[in-house]
Amino acid sequence: MSTSIARASRPALDDESFALAVGAFAFAATALVAVFVFWGRELPIDGRRSLGDFTAIAGAIAAAVGFAVSRLLPRRAADVDPDDTDAARYRWFDLIALSAAHGAIALLGWIGLATILDRSFVGATVYASPAVVLAATAAALSAYLAFVSGASLSPRHLSLVLAIFLVVGMVAAMLSSTDPQWWQMNLSALGITHDVSALTFNLTLVVSGVLITTIARFGTAALPAATTTDRRRRAIVRALFVLLGVLLACVGVFPVDRFFLLHNTVATGMGVAFAALVIGLPWFIPSMPKVFVALGFVYVGVIIVLAVLFATGIYNLTAVELVSAVLIFSWIILFLRNVHNAGRARSVTP
Repeated sequence: MSTSIARASRPALDDESFALAVGAFAFAATALVAVFVFWGRELPIDGRRSLGDFTAIAGAIAAAVGFAVSRLLPRRAADVDPDDTDAARYRWFDLIALSAAHGAIALLGWIGLATILDRSFVGATVYASPAVVLAATAAALSAYLAFVSGASLSPRHLSLVLAIFLVVGMVAAMLSSTDPQWWQMNLSALGITHDVSALTFNLTLVVSGVLITTIARFGTAALPAATTTDRRRRAIVRALFVLLGVLLACVGVFPVDRFFLLHNTVATGMGVAFAALVIGLPWFIPSMPKVFVALGFVYVGVIIVLAVLFATGIYNLTAVELVSAVLIFSWIILFLRNVHNAGRARSVTP
């Protein structure tokens, strides 16, 4: 029995050892670069040429590389679903998209933390030697966590990545906005300022859209495809997810101040694609839990009510957009946590 337990625990130990090695390499490489960049300086916590900017960039690179390494190791090839004929076609696209997402999470997370610390320690600067250690530690932590994330990747884990990325991105955009009254216009106003908040907001939307297109294949791989009807249903679900992701990315690519009509069109199209996915879900995936299907209909109903309240002047557009975004993305996250069980239930029913 002890031999079987050792064999069962060996992959986890290997993943942990690799993760620590990747983190150590990220620490050494970042420290070496930071010594040349920081030496003889006192660095501000946030802003241009600051410790926060360097740490965010180093952490983003370390996280993206750490995730990619975890997925490129030969032992990870066993994770590919042999029944999914699209795996080889989309593997590199998924790798690039998810690596970019992990890098963006690290980038926006460290920027947000630097902004909070800068407002907590007003006027403080950091000497070169502790700055090197702090930046290197942040890069090592980013690489370690990204590697662990890649080693345990699954549809449910992907839902957690999407949730963390959205929260970190939106909070970072709000914290870095130079216009304290942005909320009086609409949520998209975060993407039209001439500061880092606009880049943060638009980058969050674009990468989130890419993540959703990845979900279109990876999150539906567990669905049955034994019959022509099953394959057609799965293809429709994937197409709607791809459409939702592309439209979300376009919201970030086309800011509302320069592309007003196009921005509003793609934003409205997102709502239509989401409604079509929710309403058609009982036919697309009959084995999906009834409670989750009912929850989707409730979400669509709430969004419609919010639109009516905005049209009558009770709510402003920011409130409607913010609540609608929370509902849509929470539904996607819950979908990822339910679709695997639905696929298994459908496969054992016959």
